[in-house]
Amino acid sequence: MTDEPAKVERAPEAPTTTTTIIRERGSSGGATGIIMALILLILVAGGIYLFSQGTKSETAKDDAIAGAAQSVGNAADKVGDAAQDASNNLKDDQGN
Repeated sequence: MTDEPAKVERAPEAPTTTTTIIRERGSSGGATGIIMALILLILVAGGIYLFSQGTKSETAKDDAIAGAAQSVGNAADKVGDAAQDASNNLKDDQGN
């Protein structure tokens, strides 16, 4: 046998490449945040306004009911006084 040196074959090395991606942000990101904050502020102010209007309406309704109850009470007092007067008049007529 012959002593021949063994040959080793190698695959050629692939060239190394580097890819750099640069992303630039536009200035619209800050503007979008400001617009969203303004919209939120308007919605909160609108909610507070509507809530205050509802509270005023409830207060007016409660005041009307209290006024009606007072009127009924006054009318009942007048009826009671009239019944008392009629009773006194009846007693006076029978006593004579």
